[in-house]
Amino acid sequence: MRAKTKIRDFHQARWNEPIIFDLSTPGERGILLPEIEPEVEASAGGALDELPGDLKRSNPPGLPEMAQMRVLKHYLRLSQENLGADLNVDIGQGTCTMKYSPKINEQFAASPQLSGLHPAQNEDTVQGTLEIMYQLEQFLKAISGMDRFSLQPGGGSHAILAIVSMIRAWVDDRGLSDTKDEIITTIFSHPSNCAVARTKGFKVINIYPDPKTGRPDLEAFKEAVSERTAALLITNPEDTGIYNENIKEFTDLVHAHGGLCSYDQANANGIMGITRAANAKFDFCFFNIHKTFSSPHGCGGPGCGGVGVKEHLIPYLPVPLTSFDEANNRYYLDYDVPKTIGKIKDYYGVIPAIIRAYAWIRSLGAEGLLEAARVAVLNNNYILNRIRAMKGAEAPYAEGEHRIEQVRYSFQPLKEETGCGFDEVQRRICDFMCHLWSSHEPFVVPEPFTIEPTESYSREEIDEYLAALEKIIEEAYTNPDVLKTAPHNSSIHHIAEHEYLDDPKLWAVTWRMYNNRFEGYFEPKKEQQ
Repeated sequence: MRAKTKIRDFHQARWNEPIIFDLSTPGERGILLPEIEPEVEASAGGALDELPGDLKRSNPPGLPEMAQMRVLKHYLRLSQENLGADLNVDIGQGTCTMKYSPKINEQFAASPQLSGLHPAQNEDTVQGTLEIMYQLEQFLKAISGMDRFSLQPGGGSHAILAIVSMIRAWVDDRGLSDTKDEIITTIFSHPSNCAVARTKGFKVINIYPDPKTGRPDLEAFKEAVSERTAALLITNPEDTGIYNENIKEFTDLVHAHGGLCSYDQANANGIMGITRAANAKFDFCFFNIHKTFSSPHGCGGPGCGGVGVKEHLIPYLPVPLTSFDEANNRYYLDYDVPKTIGKIKDYYGVIPAIIRAYAWIRSLGAEGLLEAARVAVLNNNYILNRIRAMKGAEAPYAEGEHRIEQVRYSFQPLKEETGCGFDEVQRRICDFMCHLWSSHEPFVVPEPFTIEPTESYSREEIDEYLAALEKIIEEAYTNPDVLKTAPHNSSIHHIAEHEYLDDPKLWAVTWRMYNNRFEGYFEPKKEQQ
């Protein structure tokens, strides 16, 4: 631990707060509405009179009944039990690009002019929003080199679904369904590549890394590509943070066999302004708009996965696209896409994420985007050099090389030498107001943990995070029980039995399900006389 870096004396609030239904008191109200005047009721009728009978409830919804003051206290207590980007050093949310979203952008996204819109409004009443969507597409085209974008997908995996659906349509359209039935991806690309390809009826070939460099094994890739190859789905840099400088050799080989190439740019935060998907001859690409361009990752949503294509694949894009009618000087939702895969999401997309991305790009400009990428890479390699020097931690593959925007590390030496691995470190780091993430399955790297600092964090915050890691590693070697019984200062606690998490039969995602399934289940067991 560096002498000038101090770890905060952190202790999180722990309220043991009941769920809100347990706080409900029959008849209690947050607001009392005035009685309806008889003449108004006679004139206007009942609010539900026009609803079809099959849409009317036989019983009112079982909502909690609470006074406003108690509701406020309940949610404020819960907020004190959270860790988030506005409270703590959130560097460890690896691969999720947790960056600071300027508060002015949040105000734009939450403004009544936007939050009050209805997605079914007439296009003439939402020209400003359509213009922002159209302009954001132009920015993404410039950043990627693609020719057209859809902002409809709700996130990265949804974008992969859109892309593979287009690949499926392209293959079927050419009568090649019986021959082009394979998709190639890599083990350190996102697992959704495999999952989506299988759901669309393709066989999946996974390319593993070269043991020394960590880059996709080029010779194995050459053996895998054939006339049966429909497409390549690949992330670059992969989730190890290693950039594949041979990427154009991969795309050229697939194209030579009549296949398509898709670029997963979920890890674009370290390369924007430096290289583009078009430079490597990709046919498709997608951005996680909610990660690379301002919006923080909200535990799986709300997100936006912008899908870009080259000219020859525009006819397959999902509808509607956002277009501009120069003759009438208006923006409109364009459904005239001849071979479209159709809609893949209700309405258009997640507008708040689009607004934040538009504002972020406009405020930074081309030079600012490039600077953000450079700082993200600088922060990441500073952490890489510090962690490589920590006992018990290592960064597999590409020994001595720089990485791009993240690194997949390993606590395997720590596990072997102390009995404490990633799980123990992850629980203990909560006591220092920090978070640590593991990796996507399969765990090719043993005892993995992944760190992506982005450009948002200062040198002081990075040092604080690293000091916490150094302290925990020291404890693992000198007093491992501290890790094994952690967390101690966080609102959560160590669950000795994981049966409630591991068995779907014990899950309850609604209050009604909880009551029906577990009434009396959690009552204290009476000892037999």
